[in-house]
Amino acid sequence: MRFTTDRPAFEFQAGSAPLLVSFPHAGTYVPAGVAERLTEEANHVPDTDWHLPQLYAFVKALGASTLVATHSRYVMDLNRSPDGASLYPGQSVTGLCPIDTFDDTPLYLDPALQPDDAEIAQRRAAVWQPYHDQLRAELDRLQRVHGRVVLWDAHSIRSVLPRFFEGQLPDLNLGTAKGESCDAALAADLLAIAQQAPGHTAVLNGRFTGGYITRHYGNPARNIHAVQLEMTQCSYMQETLPFHYLPERAAAITPTLEKMLEKALAFATA
Repeated sequence: MRFTTDRPAFEFQAGSAPLLVSFPHAGTYVPAGVAERLTEEANHVPDTDWHLPQLYAFVKALGASTLVATHSRYVMDLNRSPDGASLYPGQSVTGLCPIDTFDDTPLYLDPALQPDDAEIAQRRAAVWQPYHDQLRAELDRLQRVHGRVVLWDAHSIRSVLPRFFEGQLPDLNLGTAKGESCDAALAADLLAIAQQAPGHTAVLNGRFTGGYITRHYGNPARNIHAVQLEMTQCSYMQETLPFHYLPERAAAITPTLEKMLEKALAFATA
């Protein structure tokens, strides 16, 4: 089947500060040619990083650039390697072009409706490549202008997902590719801020150490420092349908997010 889409792969806003916030899993759009092949459950796109641009709205005042995906990760996962290599070899993961949900249920009504190699290549060209071209271009621009830049890859996930981890996930999961994508002192400062969040838990390079974006673009030797934050959705929203944003709950965690992003910006401008 041939893949077509009538929407651009991302929404981008250029900022003036050496900080780029990426939202690769915030998209919800599924083109009709894909949606008609998906199950009813899949068409609710439950594994979306819901409402993150709203939660991070404060970064505009910091002067940050923002890059927001438009298409659902069910169409193309922008935080996976373009060759489909596993992020965590030996562990259960979803792929570049997923065929199952986080609950390990099928996305497609029938296996015969799953994308073949040709369609995956078309999706990659239409959705994955433009997003990454823009990400690379903006990092390079900011690095040229400022000398040092921080890439913040923003994610969220349900707090309990037996397929991927036991028990309940810590609320704030910072990942720096096990120390390879970001300055160690900055990572330690970010963790210290996260650990002070009232009523929330935090960890650095625990279950989530950063996906393809963090690992691929983080390059401290080039003064590009990448951090992924995977936060529990119960910290700011309803984790089940209809996935409502919960303003009072979000307001409790926003000050911590602001402090972390301010620290990242201070590091970039030091």
